[in-house]
Amino acid sequence: MTAAPIRVAVTGAAGNIAYALLFRLASGSCFGDDQPIRLQLLEIPPAMKSLEGTVMELLDSAFPLLHGVDFTDDPSKAFDGVSAAFLVGSRPRTKDMDRADLMKVNGPIFTTQGKALDQRASRDVRVLVVGNPCNTNALIACKSAPSLPRSSFAAMTRLDENRSKAMLAQKLGLASPALVTRLGVWGNHSNTMFPDFVHALANGKPVPDQVDRAWLEKDFIDTVANRGKAIIVARGASSAASAASAAVDHMRNWWHGTASGDTASMGVYSDGQYGAPKDTIFSFPVTVKNRTWSIVEGIEHDEFAKKKIAETGKELLEERSAVADLLG
Repeated sequence: MTAAPIRVAVTGAAGNIAYALLFRLASGSCFGDDQPIRLQLLEIPPAMKSLEGTVMELLDSAFPLLHGVDFTDDPSKAFDGVSAAFLVGSRPRTKDMDRADLMKVNGPIFTTQGKALDQRASRDVRVLVVGNPCNTNALIACKSAPSLPRSSFAAMTRLDENRSKAMLAQKLGLASPALVTRLGVWGNHSNTMFPDFVHALANGKPVPDQVDRAWLEKDFIDTVANRGKAIIVARGASSAASAASAAVDHMRNWWHGTASGDTASMGVYSDGQYGAPKDTIFSFPVTVKNRTWSIVEGIEHDEFAKKKIAETGKELLEERSAVADLLG
């Protein structure tokens, strides 16, 4: 028996990340090759014509699992009955903007979308915030949706995890990044994030036993932290395709669960675990079962890791302070 279609919302649907994402969703690579979906796409009025062209392409691709596409500039319509939402759309940072300015511009977007999700989404919706600064945008959306569980909202740090795994696989000459496991990203999706190499495994063996510690603490972390900037320099455009791929990876784990013995990085609501600041969206290594994430317990951090976690936590507190008026 064919499953009933689920409704999936994507915001910023005419943008580059969404363009790379939508066809993956329609193909079944996220929710499964037996799960039909109906896409509900949101854009701002000036981008609706461009979005119309993307919708034409989606329909022309004749995906068997795509049971309809709706597009609108009204968040209430876009989020009506959705079981999953990808909040991709946000204003990009311009050269004259600092991070605080970016948050003040984007904050109201996520207030509006959080309220619409609160009113119209399925009560078991899973909301992934991709638009940057995604941790604090996720906190704003979460706070704007008081009737939804805080566990319904997550920020995407999977791109940092994927970049970390790829880099370690290259360093060790592994056949696939999939051979790197248990690599949790901690904190903010910014250059302060901490990819925890200490507890990561490569081919089932601890990474620090196979790679020079000085390289891990400096070159590895710096390269992962600045990878997005390096891609812009190299290709003249942002890392849209890899961001979309990470969004699929994140939601697929949230939907279907994490593999036995492995973890996934998710920015989730913090109650102060591992010394992370409370009332922030902070990335932890999690396991997922029955579409419910659980922060991994019992991890022991050395002094280097504690310092990195404190630094990224401090940045998240500063971001929260910058948008305090939007948090109620």
